Amino acid sequence: MTQPSQRLSDAGSRYAAARESLRERARQHLGIDPRALGAFRIAAALVILSDLLIYRLPAVRTFYTDDGVLPRATLTEVFPLLERASLYAISGSARVQTGLLAVTAVAAACLLVGYRTRAAAGLSALLLASLYARNPYVLNGGNTVLVAFLFLSLFLPLDARWSLGPGRRSVRGEPNDADGGAGAGGGDAGDRRICTIGTAVTLLTLVSIYAANAVSKYRSGAWMSGTAVPRIFQLGEFTVGLGPLVSEYTAALTAINWLWIALLSVSPLLVVATGRRRTGIALAFVSAHLGMAATMRLAVFPYVMSAVLLLFLPPDAWDRAEAVASRVSESTGLAGTDRSHRSDGGTDARTPSPTPSRTRRGIRAGAAALLVGFFLALVWWQAAGVGLVDLPAQESTGQLSEVSWSFFAPNPPDASGWYVVAGTLESGDAIDLRDGGAVSYDRPPDAAETYPSTLWHQFGFRMKSAGESQYRPVAAYACERSDRDLESVAVVHVEQPVDSDGPVGEPDAEERVRVAC
Repeated sequence: MTQPSQRLSDAGSRYAAARESLRERARQHLGIDPRALGAFRIAAALVILSDLLIYRLPAVRTFYTDDGVLPRATLTEVFPLLERASLYAISGSARVQTGLLAVTAVAAACLLVGYRTRAAAGLSALLLASLYARNPYVLNGGNTVLVAFLFLSLFLPLDARWSLGPGRRSVRGEPNDADGGAGAGGGDAGDRRICTIGTAVTLLTLVSIYAANAVSKYRSGAWMSGTAVPRIFQLGEFTVGLGPLVSEYTAALTAINWLWIALLSVSPLLVVATGRRRTGIALAFVSAHLGMAATMRLAVFPYVMSAVLLLFLPPDAWDRAEAVASRVSESTGLAGTDRSHRSDGGTDARTPSPTPSRTRRGIRAGAAALLVGFFLALVWWQAAGVGLVDLPAQESTGQLSEVSWSFFAPNPPDASGWYVVAGTLESGDAIDLRDGGAVSYDRPPDAAETYPSTLWHQFGFRMKSAGESQYRPVAAYACERSDRDLESVAVVHVEQPVDSDGPVGEPDAEERVRVAC
């Protein structure tokens, strides 16, 4: 009787040792430093607040009310499911829309300071998804990536550092019930990374985005011939800041084309590599995205991706950053000690959970199943996006197919586009309502200036394949906003083909709608 018991005990010990060894190895690749979680939380909140205050709030009447360019009746006609799902569609009043934006901003502010972070992240994700559903023409892939990672944040301890919250962490970084499974505690006492199914899925999600983007570029003639980036920089409506200057250097843009493909190709190293190699790869991606922000009109996309990349920085990178910050604080006399938040993300006291162990195991199992299901669905959707699997016919079509995570792949636009909104006066003369001058369909000196704002650019870009019924509210809006006595307004979309060296041929103007004022 004793011998079988001893064998069982030995087997149990070997299993426990093997499991602990696996956890230690996984933590190096799929764990997240608590400081990275805090930095991501702060960066994501700042992105949300910037999106709301810089882009959305000033244009709330234009893009989110019944008096704007997409009234609820048109939304219902084109996207009935989105109309039913959006809280912002409960009213067409600017006052209600502004109130909902204010609630979203408050949730983002709570996320910023780390107050009730899980609730703040969940509310932010819900309200942003609802906002984007109210007018899906004024978003890009960065907005949907942001919502996806806010959802994943529900399974991460975002209050681990620099937070007003309690942290709910022990010295070893044990997971909260909703974090998606057991953590990789124990082991090296100097490694405070938190490793759960939640952290693993979060990191692998970004890697899957980059990997799918690499595959889509491999399947693209433009990208694999080195002409994609030079051609993209000939799209005048996208190039801002340093973009027009950079667009003149075709050879440099060709090199950037190949460097970006190479960087995407090694994106799995974000989880495979460790230490300084991992830091270098993550910072290379951040630099690439900030370069995009400096040269192209991409709204929040570069900043969302940069915020998520903070999660990949390993402990030694944060140690160096804290050392630099400490020296700066000492030199400026701002040094101080915050004893309520340690580098392990914990607090000085540990409060045992009152939840029964069986219930806690059930919550963890449910969270883990939800995370795995979410990740598999996301991978399948991205595989469908690059043509590796087939979507059902009713799902594979739609006017918003470009609102994806493919990012100018596999086929970047081959024509620059802009709009001319022409008003006919009572005298019969036609004027360009943008500047009051004569109507001209020639390529403007700066196509980006034909769009009053980033949201107008997104709206025009997504609407280029829309039907007359969707353009009608745009023309009516132009009638109402004009201070001239107009008989009618025509919305004309103009396109001109481009290649890597610049415009090709003549602009082609197509009238989309004409309405009487």
